[in-house]
Amino acid sequence: MKKRILIGFFILVVIFSFANISAEACALDVTLLNQDPYPAIPGEYVEIVFQINGIENPECGTVVFELLEKYPISFDPNTNPIITIKSGTFKRDYSSFLMAPYRVRVDSSALDGNNPIEVQYKYANNENYETKQLNLNIKDVKADFEIYIKNYIPSTKELTFEILNTAKSDVEALTIEIPKQDTIEVYGAKTNIVGDLDSNEYTTADFTAVPKEGEIKLDIYYTDSTNARRHLEKTVLFEPEYFKEEAESTSTTTYVVVAIVIVIIIYFFYRKHKKKKLKEQQKHRR
Repeated sequence: MKKRILIGFFILVVIFSFANISAEACALDVTLLNQDPYPAIPGEYVEIVFQINGIENPECGTVVFELLEKYPISFDPNTNPIITIKSGTFKRDYSSFLMAPYRVRVDSSALDGNNPIEVQYKYANNENYETKQLNLNIKDVKADFEIYIKNYIPSTKELTFEILNTAKSDVEALTIEIPKQDTIEVYGAKTNIVGDLDSNEYTTADFTAVPKEGEIKLDIYYTDSTNARRHLEKTVLFEPEYFKEEAESTSTTTYVVVAIVIVIIIYFFYRKHKKKKLKEQQKHRR
């Protein structure tokens, strides 16, 4: 009886040993193969592709892989982040690894630099997951602007906007456009290509227009450091009373200039007439 118990115990030990050897024979390795765009942009989507090596080994059994929904990434509703595959099913001339693609949204408050994201996976009959941290590169390349009306001269209809780049990123090919609206009538070009504008720098854009009191809508276009063309809508308040003094000053200056010109012309004709009269008097004396 004791001999049978010992034999049975020996068989169980052998079975468990083989099971452990099989489990240990499976060695999975997970890497982040690619992200698009690089760097990822806060508040926008990024496509991430993971590569899982070792999946060709049949000892791995059923492999379950999952990208965890943690800051700084989130999934769209009804997204299933779990990928399940039976190992050892790869055929000749096929890749010996698994590609796991995901499309996720980056948190709008994500910080610049490498941000850790976490995956988990299990294989064979293991109940517990193994976890691994990988880095997602993020950079806030989106710009923002403060825009004001710097000057308006009613007599010439010259309207000048001042634009300040308040973001941390430089921009290229900055363009200001005034769309059609009731609060402003544009004469000539409605678009002004400003050019490049560094972070915390300002520039101006001139238009020929007649604004009315109220809000003026502007379309802002620029190219970020990832070479993506972006669009912002901004609103500027026009208050005509702030430009009255300049308008009056401009008119007064114009009148003064005209008056001086008239005086000079009168003086010129007066002198000419006086010389002519003097010559006639001298002629008669002779």
